Amino acid sequence: MKRILIVKLSALGDFVLATGAFQAIRAHHQGDHVTLLTTAPFAGLARASGYFDEVWIDSRPRPWQVGAWIGLARRLRGGGFARVYDLQHSDRTQLYFRMFGRRRPEWSGVAPGCSHPHANPWRDSMHTLEREAEQLAIAGIGETPAPDLSWLDADIGHLRPDGGFALLVPGGSAHRTGKRWPAAGYAAVAEWLVGRALRPVLIGAAAERAVLADIAGRCSAALDLCGQTSFAEVVALARAAAGAVGNDTGPMHLIAVAGCPCVTLFSAASDPALTAPRGPAADVLERPSLADLGADEVIAALRLR
Repeated sequence: MKRILIVKLSALGDFVLATGAFQAIRAHHQGDHVTLLTTAPFAGLARASGYFDEVWIDSRPRPWQVGAWIGLARRLRGGGFARVYDLQHSDRTQLYFRMFGRRRPEWSGVAPGCSHPHANPWRDSMHTLEREAEQLAIAGIGETPAPDLSWLDADIGHLRPDGGFALLVPGGSAHRTGKRWPAAGYAAVAEWLVGRALRPVLIGAAAERAVLADIAGRCSAALDLCGQTSFAEVVALARAAAGAVGNDTGPMHLIAVAGCPCVTLFSAASDPALTAPRGPAADVLERPSLADLGADEVIAALRLR
């Protein structure tokens, strides 16, 4: 039995997109011991997936935390890994490659000097799914399936409203305001949903409370679930929802993979060709500035079920 390490630290959308790669690696290494190195927010997802025999938490030590770096290096070198799949492809994980010293395992990634380099010069112009599939093919894994969250579910009886509903995801990175469609647009979509006998359900993290409250204040029928939904509950809500609209943010990847008809809104701040949510009914709308995107355009693009 070989010991295999997968490195995937963040973020939510990238982690969801990597579930196909996780499945492919697990299938290729049947009988081997597969460990995932990730960060604390995604440890629960990783354990629930069943793809890993063990999940390690990376505290992502700061440069001055010398003791933490030494501990991480010792743990990596002591893991006895025969092969590492680096799905993070960052400067940090390239440093992890160097931590192994002369007794480096086989390494699939972009670290200079690794045994299975993903050397395609156009790799940074590929969508995450195609990029990871090509990386794994170079490492000898022939087929990478689409992202899959069929293993993730939750009881949402305390969250879902009576009757039909649709999800609105108006949040996103607070420091990248250009990725957020204005609250007035979401409020207009919410009122349109009400007219179709669908209750708008707002989801987002606690840090997005102000924008969700703004929309709820403009549409009194909206149900504000700010800070109340786990990853599993978002997936369960998406399976029951008539549709969803949201910014380019992590929960939209959960919603898309769950099969919910959805429209994700992109500005010039991010590129859907590289990072768009993928799913059986996932669409995107793109404008250089989301302030120029009309509610009528979003409504026209939304395919409710």
